[in-house]
Parts: sequence; structure tokens; C-alpha cells
Amino acid sequence: MASTPFDPPLAIRDPDMARLIDDERVRQHQKLRMIPSENYASRAVLEATGSVLNNKYSEGYAGKRYYEGQQIIDVVERLAIDRVKALFGVDHVNVQPYSGSPANLAVYLAFCNPGDVVMGMGLPAGGHLTHGWSVSITGKYFRSVAYGVRRDDHRIDLDEVRRLARESKPKILWVGATAYPRTLDYAAFAEIAREVGAVLCADIAHISGLVIGRAHPSPVGLAEVVTSTTHKTFRGPRGGMILCDAKHASAIDKAVFPGLQGGPHNSNTAAIAVAAHEAAQPEFGAYAHQVVANAKTLAEGLVARGLSLVTGGTDNHLVLADLSPKGVPGKVAARALDRAGVVVNYNSVPFDTRKPFDPSGIRLGTPALTTRGMREAEMSRVAEWIARIVDHPEDEATIERTRGEVAEVCASFPAPGLGLD
Repeated sequence: MASTPFDPPLAIRDPDMARLIDDERVRQHQKLRMIPSENYASRAVLEATGSVLNNKYSEGYAGKRYYEGQQIIDVVERLAIDRVKALFGVDHVNVQPYSGSPANLAVYLAFCNPGDVVMGMGLPAGGHLTHGWSVSITGKYFRSVAYGVRRDDHRIDLDEVRRLARESKPKILWVGATAYPRTLDYAAFAEIAREVGAVLCADIAHISGLVIGRAHPSPVGLAEVVTSTTHKTFRGPRGGMILCDAKHASAIDKAVFPGLQGGPHNSNTAAIAVAAHEAAQPEFGAYAHQVVANAKTLAEGLVARGLSLVTGGTDNHLVLADLSPKGVPGKVAARALDRAGVVVNYNSVPFDTRKPFDPSGIRLGTPALTTRGMREAEMSRVAEWIARIVDHPEDEATIERTRGEVAEVCASFPAPGLGLD
């Protein structure tokens, strides 16, 4: 009888990597993770992500593959598609994009030729790189027109959007953001897109979970194409998806494969299906609304403690604070907060006078804290800690005291998927 191959676990095969992963697990447990694009995936999602489906190559789509042995994979992909379609009420879903940026690139490939005009929210105003910003391939291969926000209230200037769209006649009009704390008016954008003959694409990477949970309006029925990541508020694996009307299904699918990608990441596809199943449960809607309630409480607490917020508050999952009045650079504050156990990211604010890598603001979000079960009472304490550190970013005694208080709260709210209590 042939002997069984020795197949040791990670801790034996590569103890250095096992130790690093364990250190990261502990870090995620002991700190308040407040970067708006981060969250905790469930144990079930993580199990699917690390499953044997990773071993299978599956170029093509369910029922039309270029390799054999797809009997299980086809069912997995169809299940993910059906579940996402049901969540959003859309005609067609592609779950193969490797992440949000490749999903957006597929949209360009489906509708544009190099040099065509595209239009999206400028990065300094809160938009995303892939909406046509100059350092991205989307700003290099296409003629990009950027819209922004008003100087007085930092809200999207729809009059400017309409004027620019009429002047430039873009092929694609993007609506979506990474650092905009207010509700997006999809109906207004749809009206502008129809007027100029553009394809309206809604990038809901940050807020897809809020849309599912009805804590933010849905772009479905207004935008012809919707893109999203599958992590963030969706709480799935690190992947992407594209939702669209039936008339665009073929163009989108061809753009993803063979246009941009080879074989899909089957383990991620399975994890998307698991996350969609979790998002279909009644408690997910409560989660989405609590994310917003927590963000509002956090914003109110920060304002009460003297911080200046872009737009004055929030309607969604994130808060963008301008630290210019405090005389503290965003990077200095973010690093001090990290030492205190509060993880945020430094971020540009509209009309920032500082450089992007050393900006004036910090960006904070509540999705991960809400997943841990924290509510308004905890958000009030978090606001106190953030304001305290912003006021004393070089005071190591204050940082040490805050880190201890943060650790106590974190110990009372174990995060899913970490295997730590």
C-alpha cells in the first residue's frame, strides 16, 4: 500500500508565516478597525475562501468552460450569481472580477475605446482612482472629465455635473465615491446620463451592504451598470462583481473574460455565495442600519468635541474629518491613533492645501465595529478617544492610557472569524 504524502499544517510547514498570521489575528482583535473599507468576514466566508476550490482552473463561464472537471464549480458559480441577483433584484451578475478595480476596468472595456471621454468624481473630492483620475490607467487611456463638490458645503455640485456632461458628452458617467459621507442622488445622475447619452455606472463598493440592508438608496433601475467589491460592508471575500441590465450582459461578460482575466478564483466565488447567503438573513438589514446609526453618533461626538467634519456629518458608514483647524496633519493623527489602538487612514479633504501623501484629514468608518456588536454607547467613547489623541498626538502617556481603554472594550466585543474570545 502506498504511503500517504506528508501534508503538515502551516504551523509546521512554515512557522514564520503561521506566526505572522496569528499576530495579525491578534491585532485585528485588540484594535478598533475604523478604516471604512475594512470589515470582518465570518468564519464561514473565510473557510470558503481557503477551500480546495482554490485548486481548480475554470476559464469561461458556467456551462461553457475551456477545461473539464467543472461539475461542482459550475454549480458554485451559478449559486453565487443567483444569490446576488436576488439580493439586488437585477437581471445579470458577473462574480468573476478579481476585485473592484478590475470590475471597473471591465466596464470601460465593454463600452469605450481608448481616447473616449469618461466622467467621474475627482479623487480630491472623494472619488476613486478608477473613475478616471490621472494616475490611474483609466485617466491615461481615456479623456477624463472630473466633477467635484461645492466649496461652501462640500456636497456634490449637480449643476456642475450637468454642465460638464453637456460639454463633454462622456461615454460613461460614474457615480460613486470612497470618501463622500452623504447619500448619492442616483435619480439625478440618471437624468443627466440620459440627457447626454452616457452609460450611468454606479460604483457601490463601499455601500453595497447598506444598499442590500436598505440603509442607502439602491441604484438598481437607475444605473444601467453597477459595480462593487465583495468585502467592505458586504462582508465577503476580497473580490468584485458587476450587476447590469440584460442588454449589457454579453458585453460585460466578454469584457471580464476573455477581455481582462483568465480563470476565476473559485474559492472567492464560493465565499461570495456564502456572504450573499448571510446578507439575505433578516439580521443583515439591522446590521446595515446600525452601521449608519453608529456613524451618525460618532460624527455627533466628534463635532461636540471640536473636530471639523467634511459636510458637517454623515448619511452613511464613514466620516471624513478635516484636522486643519487643529493644526495637526492627518498622517500625524493617524499614526498616533494607531499607537492608541484606533486604526484609521489619513486622507485628503476637498480643496486640501496639503499633498495627498501628507494630507489634512482622517477617514473613519463604522462597518467593522458594528460587525463586532458595538453600538451608540461605544461610538461615543470612540469619539472621545479620537478627539483626545488628535488634541495630544505626541503625548505618549495619553496614547498609552487610551490604548488600555480601547483594549478593554475590544475584549468585550469579540470579532467573528478570528477564533479569539
